[in-house]
Amino acid sequence: MDTGLYDELSSSIGSSGMVSMIVSLFCVAISWWALQNLKLDLVIRYPKSPQARLLHLLLAIVLGHFVAGFLLDYLGWSGQIRNMF
Repeated sequence: MDTGLYDELSSSIGSSGMVSMIVSLFCVAISWWALQNLKLDLVIRYPKSPQARLLHLLLAIVLGHFVAGFLLDYLGWSGQIRNMF
């Protein structure tokens, strides 16, 4: 295998992984910020407890994961549009 092609492919995969990680962390942070306005005391008995804070974190991770997945899919789809023409 040509080492130049291998290096280029490896670099492309590495940068794609880095973009995915940054987008995912950004979306989790935005989800955490957005969920700060959610009144959890309506559905949770002790909203200041460690369990409630963990639930808040898990909700932010799940919501951020779905938003990041959508954004990364959209980025991939928009990159494939150029192959149409």
